[in-house]
Amino acid sequence: MRTAVITPAAGRHRHLAMQHLGLAAGTRPPDRYVVVAMDDPGLGAVVAGRKPAATVVDCPVRNGALPLARARNLGAARAVDDGAELLVFLDVDCVPGQHLLERYRQVALDPEHRRSLLCGTVSYLPPPGPYGYRPADLPGLAEPHPGRPAPAAGELRRSEDHRLFWSLSFAVTADTWQAVGGFCEEYEGYGGEDTDFGQRARTAGVPLTWVGGAPAFHQYHPVSDPPVAHLHDILRNAGIFHRRWGWWPMTGWLEAFAARGLAHRDRATGGWFPGPGPRPGRRATAPGGPRTPRREDGP
Repeated sequence: MRTAVITPAAGRHRHLAMQHLGLAAGTRPPDRYVVVAMDDPGLGAVVAGRKPAATVVDCPVRNGALPLARARNLGAARAVDDGAELLVFLDVDCVPGQHLLERYRQVALDPEHRRSLLCGTVSYLPPPGPYGYRPADLPGLAEPHPGRPAPAAGELRRSEDHRLFWSLSFAVTADTWQAVGGFCEEYEGYGGEDTDFGQRARTAGVPLTWVGGAPAFHQYHPVSDPPVAHLHDILRNAGIFHRRWGWWPMTGWLEAFAARGLAHRDRATGGWFPGPGPRPGRRATAPGGPRTPRREDGP
């Protein structure tokens, strides 16, 4: 089964270099390594001359919003055109464990799981020391994400809750990718596109399987909680998702924005909009927001 690793990136060159080291240290190298550069002309130099050899695909950015959904679709299309039968998606800040590709391939070859979304565990690393991370040290440093299943090595867990799907590390056969239809490219910037993909898989009858023994390690970088730098992306993308599926994703972030006066929910429409909302007794004017998507910005 010819296997491709697909990684969208914009900046994060040190993270990408570490991911490349992790792939080189694996028990099974990828047959294709497709890096999708979102308006990053310097990215090719990061992967040049390294093994496994990487193919860089350019993905233009419109209006400053990173097109993560479109980048993944472009990477998958290139991999499939090159003969890949198993597509492994890794975020740029994720380092594959030594057996990640071998384990994904093993499960994908099992007829019971061939038509599944395969999700390995993702553990979070502390800040690196002065000499960075070493792939061999990562398992002893990382802590599993508490909000996702963490099956033991060799264990598989079938799940009916596609809301838990995330795009940091997952694998899917090329046939199943075509059945799901890829990522919805209406989403731009941060948030929502992977939750949408999970729902597309659900409606296509594709189950979700959590795979033990296929770990990835999320490299440390500063974050804000809630991610206020991505406020407009999240509001816009949440509105797109609600229109498509009838319920609101990312509610923890939306409510946290509201608690800080950064967003509010309109009582009449139920939609989410930027700002603290109108004062009592004043009628709200209709702001631009999720019901009228704008192209703002945001991995």
